[in-house]
Amino acid sequence: MKAGYLQFKPEFGKPKVNTKKIRDMISGYEFDLLVIPELSNSGYLFSSMDELDASSESPDKGKFCEMLKAVSREKNAYIVAGFNEGTYSDGKKIFFNSSILVYPTGEFRIYRKTHLFYDEKLYFHPGNSGFWTYDIYGKNFGSIKIGMMICFDWIFPEAARTLALRGAQIICHPSNLVMPYCQKAMFTRAIENHVFTITANRIETETGGGIELTFTGESVIVNPKGEYLATGSTDKEEITFVDIDPNDANNKFVNDKNNIIEERREWCYYKK
Repeated sequence: MKAGYLQFKPEFGKPKVNTKKIRDMISGYEFDLLVIPELSNSGYLFSSMDELDASSESPDKGKFCEMLKAVSREKNAYIVAGFNEGTYSDGKKIFFNSSILVYPTGEFRIYRKTHLFYDEKLYFHPGNSGFWTYDIYGKNFGSIKIGMMICFDWIFPEAARTLALRGAQIICHPSNLVMPYCQKAMFTRAIENHVFTITANRIETETGGGIELTFTGESVIVNPKGEYLATGSTDKEEITFVDIDPNDANNKFVNDKNNIIEERREWCYYKK
């Protein structure tokens, strides 16, 4: 299958601009699976709930998500993208740092970020979706399972391991990375679970609320052997695809005697 990432700079608080930019970037490509960064519709550095609300949307009818569904349908492809989700709970509007998986049929699945990073805790609710896998199908690759996690989830090995235990062959990882560790750590997440990982990161600097953050780019695709199949630049908008066989992730042997899943000795592991 042809799988890849889109790396770009979202404009803060301008979902219409970001929606058009992403659609324009995708237009010239054919693919099976594409991963787009965290909070791609809104930008990242919120300084008020009003700002958060103004660029949030529902996955059911939001214009950003509707664009993704349209592109998915047109290209008969699957897309995973991070977005600012606004929804209601007990009559009150709340917000999640979410990712959406869209199907060519118009169906979609939502993952809500489990581990919030730094000031995200001031604005977003902790995710309540849990880590699950979803079946996708294509004539080029058959039926496979993918899972989603978002940015800071990478530092918790339980996230990727849970997805692997639930059968994920590819972990889709929309991100807005600012620390210098993740791209190197994805070697470990991939090899310790024998899965493919696709980290789609954003670029450039954003300022808000007296804070300035520079995002690291270098989106990466890693295979189950820990090999880097693609690495993005630090500062350029780009789309990259590689050809992979997701079934390579089904082999959990590191040699002819050691299986990383079957040999787990759970009774030895600490449980609080």
